[in-house]
Amino acid sequence: MYRFLLTRQWLILALISLVLIPTMVELGFWQLHRHENKVAQNSLISRNLKAKPVPVASLTSPGHTVPRSDYWRTVTATGTYDTAHEVVVRRRTSNDDKVGVHVLTPLDLKGGGTVLVNRGWVPSADSQRAYPDVPAAPKGEVTITGRLKADETTSASGIKDISDLPDRQVMLINSAQEAERLSRPVLGGYIEQSGPEPSGGSPELIAAPDDSSIGPHMAYAVQWWLFAAGVPVGYVVLARREKRERMETAAKAAAGERDATEPEKPEPATA
Repeated sequence: MYRFLLTRQWLILALISLVLIPTMVELGFWQLHRHENKVAQNSLISRNLKAKPVPVASLTSPGHTVPRSDYWRTVTATGTYDTAHEVVVRRRTSNDDKVGVHVLTPLDLKGGGTVLVNRGWVPSADSQRAYPDVPAAPKGEVTITGRLKADETTSASGIKDISDLPDRQVMLINSAQEAERLSRPVLGGYIEQSGPEPSGGSPELIAAPDDSSIGPHMAYAVQWWLFAAGVPVGYVVLARREKRERMETAAKAAAGERDATEPEKPEPATA
């Protein structure tokens, strides 16, 4: 009664099932790997945020690529802001998801060298071509604390770098680009300022990254694996239902044939 499984319809269904099972299993492992990466990233963030602050020049130098192991390391820097070469980074969001810009100001270090400092978020100007109202950076020598970040690139961030922007506006925070614009060496990466709090609360300091949420990736992995396990179960259920329906149809057909071949009983004679 299972010979129907060799029909074209059921062979196609079996082929689809054989394709779906490994695909869903692979999707489950993809989500598992994303979960593991998220857990590892949270551990790195937590460890680096809690690490003792160190001078920024001890972790980076001109042309240096900040390794992932140093992302979010707490660093300090002492120097004088070069407000004449301050720029804003377009299309950035505040801590409550309002669109605006980040304020990027070079800091000339006391011991020599320059590092880029992301001082935080401010609203955009009414016109995208206009320079926004940016609170002035502190004058004189300052000491700041922040998180070390790697240079932004289009490939890593997905942000398209636009070349014909208005003066003093950029799309990416990139030390090599700023070094070329400043015509002097700039330390690789940049500092995402976390302290001191600016006067008046503006620019708005960027919140520390979340190191507690692991996301739904593990749940998605289990979900894909359950789907994979459900495919053969569903195939068997459909096959058994098809068999039952065929048997019922055959039984009805046989009963109809018997009724058709049985002779009619003569009616009893009446007086």
